Amino acid sequence: MKLNTNNISEIASLSQTAKVAVPSYDRAKVTQGIVHIGVGGFHRAHLAMYMEKLLNKGEANQWGICGVGLRADDQRIHDALSDQDNLYTLYELQPGEDKVQVIGAIGDFILAQRESEKLIAKLIDPNTRIVSLTITEGGYCIDDNTGLFNPLLSEIIADVNNPESPKTAFGYLALALKKRRDAGIKPFTVMSCDNLPNNGKVTRQVMLSFSALIDLKLSQWIAENVSFPCAMVDRITPATSEEHRAQLLNASGIDDTWPVVCEPFTQWVIEDNFCNGRPAWETVGAEFTDNVGAYEEMKIGMLNGSHLAMALIGVISGLEFAHHTMESTSLHRFICDYMSKDVVPKLAPIANVDFALYQDSLIERFSNPVICDQLQRIGSDASSKFPKFILPTLTYLLDNGKDIDRIALVVAAWIIYLKGVDGKGQSFEIADPKNEILQSALLQEGDLVTNFLAIEDVFGDQVLRSEVFIECVQSQLISLNSLGPAKTLSALGY
Repeated sequence: MKLNTNNISEIASLSQTAKVAVPSYDRAKVTQGIVHIGVGGFHRAHLAMYMEKLLNKGEANQWGICGVGLRADDQRIHDALSDQDNLYTLYELQPGEDKVQVIGAIGDFILAQRESEKLIAKLIDPNTRIVSLTITEGGYCIDDNTGLFNPLLSEIIADVNNPESPKTAFGYLALALKKRRDAGIKPFTVMSCDNLPNNGKVTRQVMLSFSALIDLKLSQWIAENVSFPCAMVDRITPATSEEHRAQLLNASGIDDTWPVVCEPFTQWVIEDNFCNGRPAWETVGAEFTDNVGAYEEMKIGMLNGSHLAMALIGVISGLEFAHHTMESTSLHRFICDYMSKDVVPKLAPIANVDFALYQDSLIERFSNPVICDQLQRIGSDASSKFPKFILPTLTYLLDNGKDIDRIALVVAAWIIYLKGVDGKGQSFEIADPKNEILQSALLQEGDLVTNFLAIEDVFGDQVLRSEVFIECVQSQLISLNSLGPAKTLSALGY
């Protein structure tokens, strides 16, 4: 049955046998109070899911979502959702416990390249009280080496020169906030839902720096009136495959062009810092705290860092999915030691959080065989992920004279990964916006490892000063090339 508004009642009638949950509220009565930029799988499995829970409780009719796509490749998801009246299926995968839910929280989807005026009008609308973001780590226009806003990016220069015709997220936000200020309309909160340390603070710094290039008084007004809450978000959401679509159709009878598959686990820890109201997310599982930073550091170091490590080593080992790495005794032990011996010692204590139990939960989640989270997806955009997910841990280890063998192996595996050939000899595309820079470094004359570690945007300037780390990466690279991943892990005691 094709997923759309007309078929909802019939899909609901299937729920007795297929256990399909559908919206219990009248979507026509929902006002869109949240504009979300970046409607990918994670947003639809996370923020939109929390809103769906509230809407089904009848408590958030002023907090529906209007999705926004800024990039050319957003047209595919835009068209897929538009054809289904912006409905989609959330498919939670767990052995023997699959859950199927139709989500209706997204009421509209604006494709900026075709509807820029509509988007600006939506951002100016007084009903819009929160603008949320999942624009990936690379979308914040920051210099990974300094952590500061980078005004020299071509897209930023274009927006600064044409502030009335923006292309970037921050260009649209600056224009909308300027128009709201001039019209006496209360500003919206800007809420990052990306995996960035101190994501609210980073978003604020970028927003103020960008707007100052256009209008210093606007930047000052934003600093005084706009909120940028920090948040820690977590839910494993693999890319949806044709196999997932067929699996959903077989399990539920729903023909969904682009469903979202995800794990059952979800977590959202938020700073309660909103300038224009917010939904009562705490009533549907979110946690508000003043200590978001500690949760972020834990999650980004233990989950995201481990994820990237297992992806880079796993791909060159010929593995395809995350759970395959957990089925490997050596990689399983390697990831456990990475978390407990490399990451945990640098973490600040968190009340009522046991890092060992958190690690156990991560291993259990990584091991879920029905999620089929693609290692190549996890390893994508590694140049933006490494500085945030792994470099802080490496810096701690170097500063304290700790064991660096594990991270050295990850870096060596990344160098081999960048050849674009997996452990089975199959070619794959390197999905990384800095791939040209990475490849250029690997092709330069001189020592391969030294040239690679000299990329300051990725490794900063401290790593290259560590002769011990350079030698360790060189050693691991020689071992990987001569012995292969399995024997190299064995030589490290795994």
